[in-house]
Amino acid sequence: MKILLVGAGFSNAVISRELADCGHELTVIDQRSHIAGNCHTERDAETSVMTHVYGPHIFHTDDQEVWEYVNRFSTFKPYVNRVKTTAKGQVFSLPINLHTINQFFGKTMRPDEARTFIEEQADTSIEDPQTFEEQAMRFVGKDLYEAFFKGYTQKQWGCHPSELPASILKRLPVRFNYNDNYFFHRFQGMPEHGYTQLVEGILEHPNIIVKLNTRFERSMLDEYDHVFFSGPLDGFFDYELGRLGYRTLDFERFTYQGDYQGCAVMNYGEEEVPYTRITEHKHFSPWEEHDGSVCYREYSRECGEEDIPYYPIRLVKEKAMLADYVEKAKQTDKVTFVGRLGTYRYLDMDVTIREALDTARGFLKCLEENKPAPAFFVEV
Repeated sequence: MKILLVGAGFSNAVISRELADCGHELTVIDQRSHIAGNCHTERDAETSVMTHVYGPHIFHTDDQEVWEYVNRFSTFKPYVNRVKTTAKGQVFSLPINLHTINQFFGKTMRPDEARTFIEEQADTSIEDPQTFEEQAMRFVGKDLYEAFFKGYTQKQWGCHPSELPASILKRLPVRFNYNDNYFFHRFQGMPEHGYTQLVEGILEHPNIIVKLNTRFERSMLDEYDHVFFSGPLDGFFDYELGRLGYRTLDFERFTYQGDYQGCAVMNYGEEEVPYTRITEHKHFSPWEEHDGSVCYREYSRECGEEDIPYYPIRLVKEKAMLADYVEKAKQTDKVTFVGRLGTYRYLDMDVTIREALDTARGFLKCLEENKPAPAFFVEV
């Protein structure tokens, strides 16, 4: 078959490789001048630091097949994400762990003592937390919530934590030991030569043609047997029902001679600090040595029409509009929507790759059974 894939990030790179291996002819287009989407990495000309151009990406997964898949195309180096945060004039470890708790409250508690202590801090009158704020107050209490979650969340999402669903906080664990590894997955690491080279390796196949600086046009639908679309779902329909809400990021890049902050990620939880965090990119490649350093201050704000969409908001208004777009998508022939933008969901890289593998296999099964491929191979 002759297949078009719109967007050259992980989703379509993996789908195209799986289908190319089965003999199909694939054309992958992207409106940007590079592949790998928001995972794009490049060497900084001034310092030679490997820079995560659209913000840091750390690979972590429990999915052994996905881990083995990415290791086919790149050498992965061990990397542990140890996040720090400032609060009340001090630096603490995240996620909240036994060291954080003892340091914050000026105590030397053992795990069992800390667990009991935090339960005493918690607001047990909240039996069924519905909002982010209620969830935080229920699990860690007012002091830890205000120091580590309230300001950061308000800056990140542009609204008060009482307006956000409780489910967002489920991604932020509290540990009663001294483990300061931000993630708890079996496999964690960084591709030695960056994500762009990894995606390049996946796309390297004689049946795959990649065209950059190329915008998707509706007329292209007539030229191909099927289209995999990883651009914005609402954008495919020219936003005719309205725009789905996203948060975007602005990066203030600066260089430094030496080591600026001693870690890869430093959060700034206080509301009066306008940025959410500073990332120092040479620490994402600890096996390399560089005298100079590249840092980004990150600012979160509402996504405008010309901005890069990062985080889907998925609050009540967006979910209603999303349902309408999903219905329109299901009425569209020969198009499958994939990835973070195509399905309007927040996806980690490993989940993106898992869904792409499953989508490619599902598509091949549809061909085998002579059935039309669905608009979505996942629940949106």
